[in-house]
Amino acid sequence: MKPLDDQQQAARSWFESLRDRICAEFEAIEQEAGSDATFEFIPWDRSDDDGSPGGGGVRGQMAGKIFEKVGVNVSTVGGRFSPEFARQIPGAEEDPSFFATGISLVAHMANPHAPAVHMNTRFLTTTRRWFGGGADLNPAIPNDEDTNAFHARLRAACAAHDPTFYPRFSQWAEEYFWLPHRNCARGVGGIFYDRLEGHFDQHFAFTRDVGEAFLDIFPQIVRKRMETPFTDSDMDQLLEFRGRYVEFNLLYDRGTLFGLKTGGNIDAILMSLPPLARWK
Repeated sequence: MKPLDDQQQAARSWFESLRDRICAEFEAIEQEAGSDATFEFIPWDRSDDDGSPGGGGVRGQMAGKIFEKVGVNVSTVGGRFSPEFARQIPGAEEDPSFFATGISLVAHMANPHAPAVHMNTRFLTTTRRWFGGGADLNPAIPNDEDTNAFHARLRAACAAHDPTFYPRFSQWAEEYFWLPHRNCARGVGGIFYDRLEGHFDQHFAFTRDVGEAFLDIFPQIVRKRMETPFTDSDMDQLLEFRGRYVEFNLLYDRGTLFGLKTGGNIDAILMSLPPLARWK
């Protein structure tokens, strides 16, 4: 992989620092619940198709009392897309060289009243450069208070940069996190954005604020719901919901496809899958 330029290094450093703070906060929640669960960090490397070094990442995973399974991954990879995949990526049609760095997080909770969540932000370079990502809440048992708080925090992060961002990106999330074969949404939405290019400093600042917004609001929601009493029926609802989550990630998720097409670490790519799920 080629040496990183200033923009690539700045993005990589931010994603890694955000990972560290998120993991520390999640471990603090486990400690508050009387658990000694901590993250296990497993580095991985990839090779490009010609055998040259292609970067890698670190897979962070924890199983605890509150977080039944949570993965917080960072990766920094580069190389050349396959000819078939290059045709699908902006700026790679003629030159298939690429660089990508980002953070990807999925948390599946032990309590059915504590929502699962997904957050991902990334910076990609071909002959063009852009940021993408977002965050979305995935409760098995929706709670309007949590949904409204999550959206309000993301709305505030968007409003600090562009008044059109939240309407555009929340609508994009509704459309993206949709299971056509089930005719239902994966969760209660959030924001999703992609291909913010042309103004590195502005879009990097927005991407950082998305990460800060997530780190602010999601732990608040977890602490409210992590000790809520639940029934066997609630647990059945959780397991069935997780089946829908699996279907989306394996059939439609762009990050899953990108990881598989670029020779990423399989365990890191599929860390989004829950430990238990049920299909009727």
